[in-house]
Amino acid sequence: MHSEIARRGVGLPRDTHAVTADTMALAAQERAELADFLAGLTPQQWRTPSLCTGWTVHDVVAHVVSYEEHGRGEVFRRLVRARLRPGQLNDVGKAEYATLESAELVEFLRAHLRPRGMTASLGGGVGLVDALIHHQDIRRPLGMPRTIPSERLLPALRIAITAPPLRGFWNARGVRLVATDLEWTRGSGPEAHGEAEALLMALAGRAGVARELTGPGASTLVRRLG
Repeated sequence: MHSEIARRGVGLPRDTHAVTADTMALAAQERAELADFLAGLTPQQWRTPSLCTGWTVHDVVAHVVSYEEHGRGEVFRRLVRARLRPGQLNDVGKAEYATLESAELVEFLRAHLRPRGMTASLGGGVGLVDALIHHQDIRRPLGMPRTIPSERLLPALRIAITAPPLRGFWNARGVRLVATDLEWTRGSGPEAHGEAEALLMALAGRAGVARELTGPGASTLVRRLG
């Protein structure tokens, strides 16, 4: 996923608190931390499978930067190269940057801490959500957890719910999500409890992470995400 948000260019989320004047700065902070983390990885860690099916850590990073200097016109041209199959669009973009060495990807990311192109959509919200989710897609398989600042998690959760391409609103339908470490809830129905990071990853369709949630709604999410 450079997030599917970016490749389809959604409108503003219904929750007006999701995007603030500081969202662009939050995205830059998240990207800076991601770049610092990546700079310390070994070659073997760069080859480790991520939570994105079929993608290594290197593939995920290539994907993260692949929309950075491209607007809607270039995204459409990529869609043509993907033979008008939206599901293949991210693969086309990733392939354009996958030839870069790991150090070059880190350098590119450092040069683009402030989102540009498609990732600047939603006032930088696309860049924030995309970087945050993919940061976890990399860290979790490596067994290298971190504490994510709540000021990044809260807008990311709201955007993940309302941005159609992520399908968070669809993944969580009929379930009340309850964060155990932040003051955040969403939805109605049987409750699924968990840390905000795990809820975000479940909203993004990460089935394995959904198994970390508890409550009657958690089993619904696990079955739904497969």
